[in-house]
Amino acid sequence: MAVNLEVLGKTYPPVLYAVGREKVREYARAVGETNPLYLDVDAAREAGHDDVVAPPMFAVVYAMPAVAAGMFDPEVGIDFARLVHAGQQFTWGPLVVAGDEISTTVSVKDVSERRGSGFFAFESVSANQRGETVCTGVWSNIVRGS
Repeated sequence: MAVNLEVLGKTYPPVLYAVGREKVREYARAVGETNPLYLDVDAAREAGHDDVVAPPMFAVVYAMPAVAAGMFDPEVGIDFARLVHAGQQFTWGPLVVAGDEISTTVSVKDVSERRGSGFFAFESVSANQRGETVCTGVWSNIVRGS
């Protein structure tokens, strides 16, 4: 597999995600979270938050639409029939709560070829409406050679 090294560093336009209360609750229930901060507005407000708090891995919900821009970019050239998800790493900042508007920008962090397989890493930087970075992620993928 030949990878296109010219895409290294390419940045995509930011994607805006409005965090909804019910979406946070649905996500929390779907992943088995029971912390009342994720489910109960009164509990979250008693703890000093404006609304329910998003669980940390909710980052996938607000960042993935931006990551998809890079993964589906024809210049990057990912063959989805041979794609293997290799991992994710996240660094979190301030908590995300319902009502936040999160803007995520993605860039191609790494592209390489080893033993006939392509390795692709995308970096996402997500910031809230106050300009605070709430999460930085590295999304790694392998495209197996033929």
